[in-house]
Amino acid sequence: MRILRMTLPILALLPLPVAAQDTGAAGTLSLELNTTKSVESGCQLSFLIQNGHDTDIDAAVYETVLLDTEGQVDRLTLFDFGALPAGRPRVRQFVVPGTGCDGLGQILINGANRCEAGGAESDLCTKGLELKSRSDVEVIG
Repeated sequence: MRILRMTLPILALLPLPVAAQDTGAAGTLSLELNTTKSVESGCQLSFLIQNGHDTDIDAAVYETVLLDTEGQVDRLTLFDFGALPAGRPRVRQFVVPGTGCDGLGQILINGANRCEAGGAESDLCTKGLELKSRSDVEVIG
C-alpha cells in the first residue's frame, strides 16, 4: 500500500492526452453550414469556416447557387467570407432576402470568385475544400 500512495502523486504529474479542438485538418478549408434560421427579411445562414492551411487567407468570396427543395435554381449570389486566419475558426452569417429557409434544399459552392493570400491571388479557397452541413440543407460543390 505504501508504494501505491507514493506512485499516485507521481502519476498526477504525468501529462494526460487532451481532446484537441477540431480546427480542420491540415491543408484543408472546412466550410460548414451550421444553422439556418428564418428571420423577418428572409433566411439567415450561419457558416463555420476553418482554415487548416498554414497561410492566412486575406479574402475569400464564393460564387454560391441556392437551390430550392425541388432542385431548381433559386438564385446565384456571392458570399464574402472575408479574411480567414490560418488555424482559427470563424463564423459568417448571410441573410438571403425573400427566401424562407423551409424552401431551401441545397447550396452549391460553384467556386471561388475571389481568393487572396499574401496579397496575391491564391488557390487556397478551393484547395482541400471540405463542405459539410449540420442542417437539412445540403452543401455541395
